[in-house]
Amino acid sequence: MIYLTRRYSLAAAHVLSQPAFSPAENERIFGKCANPAGHGHDYGFEVSVTGPVDAETGQIMAPGLLDEIFEEAVARRFSHRLLNEEAPFGSLVPTAENIARVCHEALAESVKNRSTARLAQLRVTETPRNFVEKGDLS
Repeated sequence: MIYLTRRYSLAAAHVLSQPAFSPAENERIFGKCANPAGHGHDYGFEVSVTGPVDAETGQIMAPGLLDEIFEEAVARRFSHRLLNEEAPFGSLVPTAENIARVCHEALAESVKNRSTARLAQLRVTETPRNFVEKGDLS
């Protein structure tokens, strides 16, 4: 299997808080990340696609097209935003896991609609020690 992977970054903020929990319970579960004032991250994204290699171009997908898809599906929605104020994170705790799920869904649909490739995996890096992967690279 051949994969094309592109890296992106965006800055966003979040508060890790489950509205159904008390402030004390949120602090117990999420620690300092439950601070109601929020905090920001420079999130890293690695988007991997796979599919047939075009005989004429030698590419799975034009890298510029993947850049456009990331910009439209993810960056415009979430860059420089408080994620808790953006759908679906008003009702979904914006953990790295949930960010990966939401962005994977948006990217997969756009890749499918605009190319012969498919989204294989998305890695969301929140901190140097914390990243989440969603997909099926093998």
